[in-house]
Amino acid sequence: MSLYRLTEPVPTLVAPILVAAFDGWIDAAGAATAAANRLAESAQVLASFDVDQLNDYRARRPVLDVVDGVLARMQWPDIVLRHARVGGRDLLVLVGPEPDYKWKQLGIDVMELALRLGVVEWISLGAIPAAVPHTRPVPVLATASASATLRDGELQGPGGILRVPAAALSAIEMTVAGAGIPAIGYYAQVPHYVGTTSYAPATLALLQSLERRLGITVPIGSLADEAIEQRQRLDTAVAEDEDSREYLTRLESLASEERIPSGDELASEIERYLRQTGSGGGEGESGPREQS
Repeated sequence: MSLYRLTEPVPTLVAPILVAAFDGWIDAAGAATAAANRLAESAQVLASFDVDQLNDYRARRPVLDVVDGVLARMQWPDIVLRHARVGGRDLLVLVGPEPDYKWKQLGIDVMELALRLGVVEWISLGAIPAAVPHTRPVPVLATASASATLRDGELQGPGGILRVPAAALSAIEMTVAGAGIPAIGYYAQVPHYVGTTSYAPATLALLQSLERRLGITVPIGSLADEAIEQRQRLDTAVAEDEDSREYLTRLESLASEERIPSGDELASEIERYLRQTGSGGGEGESGPREQS
């Protein structure tokens, strides 16, 4: 039995690009899913997935609205594929909570769906905690199913071997790439001291990476203003604490070296982030369930 249901009729698609993001691991500050949802805002649902088979509701409970003592609405953590047309391009946006179960089957189903819809490229969006200062532009690292897939100006990384608990998104991406669909990933580096709050600069950086890749302009609404306001709040917080000022100075010095962090360095930052958030994320686990 397939895990998805396709909405009929299927619109005519021209060389569609599939953009995907799941919350949880790895989506520091919710930057990746925020970018995907912004991209698919008001877009048509093309396919929905059977979340009863994919989610553990005790770990990720649905939200219940109670109005004046009356049970009004239940909001389920849905995984959906939406169709958006941006700048003349057909975009398919897969977004939702990272599934708890059936990663392999989901990968096969998404691969079959991508082939059925004529997808010509897969793009993963993610965000990782890193020792980077909020005072600099957000670095975005790129990965690819083949090095030739990356373009000039895209920051390939990380160097060396990065061995961390895998994400469901990566498992699906590799299945799709195995079917011959070129796949790349963009991962924004989020200052680890931001914590679990939303981080608009990283969301904006991911959308800008998509714009450059696809040659489109994504409507961002007030996102740029939110990024500026967040930068100002962080500036104020750092200015009021001497230890924070000294730490930011060290991060600025590292950023000035303009080098790509190694896999070991990124793994260390991720492990520290997990310890700080109390999320465990030991070997064999999928990582924190809620970072956003």
